[in-house]
Amino acid sequence: MRSISIVDPDGQLPLPFKAAQDYAQTVMAWAQDRLADTLAIQRDVPYGPHPLHRYNVFAPRAAVGAPVLVFWHGGGWTNGYRDYVTFMAPHVVGLGMVLVAPSYRLAPQCPLPCAHEDSMALLADLQRRLPDWGGAPGQVYLAGHSAGGHLASLAALRRADRAAAGLHPDMVHGCLPISAIMDLHDPNPKPGSLEERVYTTVLRGRDPVLDTTLSPMSWTAGNTVPFALTFGESDSERVIKSNRRMLAMLSAQSAPVSADMEARRDHFQTHTALRSAADPWYSRLANMVALYSPSPIRP
Repeated sequence: MRSISIVDPDGQLPLPFKAAQDYAQTVMAWAQDRLADTLAIQRDVPYGPHPLHRYNVFAPRAAVGAPVLVFWHGGGWTNGYRDYVTFMAPHVVGLGMVLVAPSYRLAPQCPLPCAHEDSMALLADLQRRLPDWGGAPGQVYLAGHSAGGHLASLAALRRADRAAAGLHPDMVHGCLPISAIMDLHDPNPKPGSLEERVYTTVLRGRDPVLDTTLSPMSWTAGNTVPFALTFGESDSERVIKSNRRMLAMLSAQSAPVSADMEARRDHFQTHTALRSAADPWYSRLANMVALYSPSPIRP
């Protein structure tokens, strides 16, 4: 099992606290589980020149025109691997979907907005190549955990960026972020806090505009993408407050939106709970696809 509790072998920053270390160890261990032969798997597919411009694909064998879930890993924009998502593959493929798990450039070597730029490059690559794995480029759903949920939300909401990347305006049919950070702005972050880490490590300095423009809640006006927000009852205060504000702001737009607060779950349990195929998040995914895709899947 990959050990990252002190110094990461791939040069990533040490994770800031034990709960994050334990989470990373757990999902990386699950990534080593043998997957069923019913899955068609393609790993390390390049979508750009950087070593982290790679994604893994998990698909039903002989799939044709299947809905697609793109799921970005978390890790505070400084850490994480696409392998964090592997344990979800049997459950997503079991719904008749193609699962895409990308990596992206990480801070501080590549501060935001690098990861968002990578999201656009990834989706542009998928628009061309999804049919290779039986996926439908016009039936794409976006999701992610923590920082990955932030990236999924930005990709869903920033329509002009998708257009600039050459993406079809109807490519994205829904967004299901989990424990996402929806607001990067903090007028007075406490020294040593994760909020301060955003400014010292993740962004390119304390820019008076960048923290706002890279916050998903700044882009809700005119939204047309259905959203299903998920966060934990014991999640971080920043996540809970920003998701509640996000719900209110998205509710004023035309697209459907829902929010589910998972009882007794913290920031990491909202993702590790997806180890179970019976977790309600998969039902929310299946229901969204059934409602908004031409080809419904089994709930």
